[in-house]
Amino acid sequence: MTGERQYLELDDKALLAQCDVHIYKSSGPGGQHRNKVSSAVRLAHRPTGIAAHGDDSRSQHTNKLLAIRRLRMNIACRTRDQVDMQAADLPDVVRQCIFTPRGRGADAPPRMEIGARDYRFWQVAAFLLDALASAEGQVSQAARRVGIGTANFSALLKSDRHLLAAAQEIRRRFSLRPLT
Repeated sequence: MTGERQYLELDDKALLAQCDVHIYKSSGPGGQHRNKVSSAVRLAHRPTGIAAHGDDSRSQHTNKLLAIRRLRMNIACRTRDQVDMQAADLPDVVRQCIFTPRGRGADAPPRMEIGARDYRFWQVAAFLLDALASAEGQVSQAARRVGIGTANFSALLKSDRHLLAAAQEIRRRFSLRPLT
């Protein structure tokens, strides 16, 4: 991967080293169980300027992990790299998630499956969004570039609300109707 997508390939420690870390007390609902000590974490990624926070837990360590996960999501959803729509190759992380379903015959189209808890999810999501943007918002063209069916591609975009919002923004930019 090139451009800003390279940050998604970094492990947590390397990504955190590129961030300004701010520890603070968080307010909000929860009463006596809310943060009474400085356990909330805000990360500002210096190379991209993208920020994320974690304040859901009373544990600073848990909040830091949450902030890193959210930072990966924000980088994947907010930055775009150009995809060569004519190229036949796919990034390894994307190729690993594509399979041919059993029991559907030899001519069944390949499918992609990846869950939001998979560590590769935001790397794959970033490529799907890049392909969609390079196809000027056309889901069928982007799906063809990835080598999967249009319905499968659309379902992947809808699998996470942040991913869907980023896809809708791409389609809006090209004056296309929202995905339903």
